[in-house]
Amino acid sequence: MSDTTSFIREDPWRIFRIMAEFVDSFQTLSQVGPAVTIFGSARTRQNHRDYRATIAIARGLAEHGLAVITGGGPGIMEAANKGAAQAGGKSVGLNIELPREQLGNRFANVPIQFHYFFARKVCFAKYSLGFVFMPGGFGTLDEFFEIITLVQTGRIPQFPLILFGREHWSGLLRWLKTELQDQRSFISPGDLDLVTVTDEAAEVVKVILDYERRVGHPGVPPRAFA
Repeated sequence: MSDTTSFIREDPWRIFRIMAEFVDSFQTLSQVGPAVTIFGSARTRQNHRDYRATIAIARGLAEHGLAVITGGGPGIMEAANKGAAQAGGKSVGLNIELPREQLGNRFANVPIQFHYFFARKVCFAKYSLGFVFMPGGFGTLDEFFEIITLVQTGRIPQFPLILFGREHWSGLLRWLKTELQDQRSFISPGDLDLVTVTDEAAEVVKVILDYERRVGHPGVPPRAFA
């Protein structure tokens, strides 16, 4: 029997594994309370300014009672979990099984392990009231476009979407405006206004706290994918 046929025969059992990931993660994350997800490169070194800025952002959020969710790995994820843990907050790490790079960091005091990327991505969106995108690579870009698409199409509320690092993000934003918006009308005027760009850790915290106060939800974020 070919490998392809064998793979298809395993699909019914694979569904149960997928369900188990959702059940376990939903059960844990439903107890975390209002949270903010921070994305960014797994390759950012501890002596880099982005690493230090991420610690400051996560610490500021945790000091105001917000849990911090990351992908649970090294680099920016480690910095965010570290900042939250240092402030005595809930530091959530949604770690993914990968052949390299993605080892869980020791600062996540609420670790959750995933095998499937799509299950992990649902949890980022479902349990967050704001999203911070530090400089990163393909994974960070994937999450950014996933989340902004969900907001732009109204599938989730208009949560704060914050791009940290003007220099890093300026080229992408320029291309999105000139190529996608102005020249080809693939996105609408105002779609890029969904994003806040900043170089200041304190502004990140302020934008999210302002949103939390404005929405006025009692202890839990508005649920995405209801």
